Amino acid sequence: MDTNDELKIYCKNTEEYIPIDGGDTLMSVYNTLKPRLQVEALCAMVNNKAEDLRYKVYGPKHVEFVGLNHSFGNRTYVRSLCMVLYKAIRDLYPGKRLRIEHSISGGYYCKLKHDEHLLTADTIAAIKARMAEIVEQDIPFQRRERLTTDVIEMFRQQGLDDKVRLLSTVPELYTVYYKLGDIIDSFYGPLVPRTGLLKVFDLQPYEEGMLLLPPDKNSPDKPCQFKPMPKMFKAFTDHIAFNDVIGIDDVGKLNKAVKSQKAALLINVAEALHNKMFDNIAREIAGRFHNGEARVVLIAGPSSSGKTTSSKRLAIQLATYYIRPKVVELDNYFVNREHTPRDEKGDYDYESLYALDLEQFNRDLTDLIAGREVNMPTYNFTTGQREYRGNTLQLAEDEILLIEGIHGLNPELTPQIPEKLKFRLYVSALTTLSIDDHNWVPTTDNRLLRRIIRDVKYRGSNAKDTIARWASVRRGEEKWIFPYQENADAMFNSSLIFELAVMRRTAEDVLRQVPSNVPEYAEANRLLKLLSYFEPLCDTVIPSISLLREFMGGSSFNY
Repeated sequence: MDTNDELKIYCKNTEEYIPIDGGDTLMSVYNTLKPRLQVEALCAMVNNKAEDLRYKVYGPKHVEFVGLNHSFGNRTYVRSLCMVLYKAIRDLYPGKRLRIEHSISGGYYCKLKHDEHLLTADTIAAIKARMAEIVEQDIPFQRRERLTTDVIEMFRQQGLDDKVRLLSTVPELYTVYYKLGDIIDSFYGPLVPRTGLLKVFDLQPYEEGMLLLPPDKNSPDKPCQFKPMPKMFKAFTDHIAFNDVIGIDDVGKLNKAVKSQKAALLINVAEALHNKMFDNIAREIAGRFHNGEARVVLIAGPSSSGKTTSSKRLAIQLATYYIRPKVVELDNYFVNREHTPRDEKGDYDYESLYALDLEQFNRDLTDLIAGREVNMPTYNFTTGQREYRGNTLQLAEDEILLIEGIHGLNPELTPQIPEKLKFRLYVSALTTLSIDDHNWVPTTDNRLLRRIIRDVKYRGSNAKDTIARWASVRRGEEKWIFPYQENADAMFNSSLIFELAVMRRTAEDVLRQVPSNVPEYAEANRLLKLLSYFEPLCDTVIPSISLLREFMGGSSFNY
């Protein structure tokens, strides 16, 4: 046989073409190559798209086997662990409803919906032990695909009403699901081939539920070590309570509301909640301000959390308490470019705290608080130099400083300012709407979609470039923002329950422009799958002061 006619795949791990037989699974290919690979494969990227290792190959493909150190491998591990948790609960407590609500500090907060009292330390220990048994039994995860109508009926018989509701609103002819022993479940991504690959995990009691802890990214042979985050947890819990009140806690319920023409009321209620939250924060600031404290409001949060609109909305609310805000832009305190720290690649690191002239910043703040007039700097991004253009600022007795920037919660930003004079506000889109009971919407996905839309609309970028930069952005957040979250005096959850439905059409248009021959296609494809669950909602009903307008356009604020 002419070797040129052989069916081959290109393996990125070994950088060579591998001959295969048509119908071979990726697992069989991996087992052949395993002695030469440096990865314990959990899934594979096939033509830049995540696939199960049971995927059968019938034509030439570009394949990369990925493990825990890859974002898609990590997600595959976590999803698989969630199904093991679900099976353990079904085995021990038949009929109880597991709900995986959100991630927090490297773990995943889970509850038994309507049976929270059952989750005692002994109960959780029993569930963890059953999970360990399932892992030890090395049971295969079986990928199946059937008509959606058939899958709906199977989920109905298993009591998974949330999945029945979701699939009933999603116009897909076929649906992929997984079978593990005697249970089935569905996820919007692949699972590992068998439970024996999931040896590293922990399950701990926390609040009214439990925390599922996957492997630590830096020490994958150990589970994550959870650090309690009471303020962050409360911000999530308050929003979940609101979802319960309005009766929409998953995408299936949201889709039904949109289809039944109830979206306008839903939007008005969600926006009213934001107004109430801004007013509560403004009232707290005002109470301290009028007692001679809180002269500086430091507003921090990760990328695309809505810090800018939050600042403007907060300024409006402060005015109702007879306080006039003055804005100081932290970017104007960058050191001259030649003094800017560099990252591990040798590039200028503008996200570093030490890219700022901390000494000058604290000196100017001290003078402003004392009522002295200050000659304010302007940073010239073209020349990379600080300039003084005659812009002066002086605080009157009824004025307060608003300072927005990623380092606002870091004590090293303002060490010379007395604590009582500072009010720290943390802003982030803490998404609490779930796809279904076992699939949540990651907060980082919500922010990434916001950023993609904003970059295309206002910054002349495209989805591919934004996705390519996202990993670097996330590393900066984990270093400079997330460690200081609990320093906040108040937290504002900027997520809106309807926003992914509103962003769907716009996001789909730009994500589909990512070519399939680039690595960023994998993330674009994953986000498209996430968005496909949402019934699209027109943005014409969104108010002009809505935080979502910062990204979608049409805001009455100037940015």
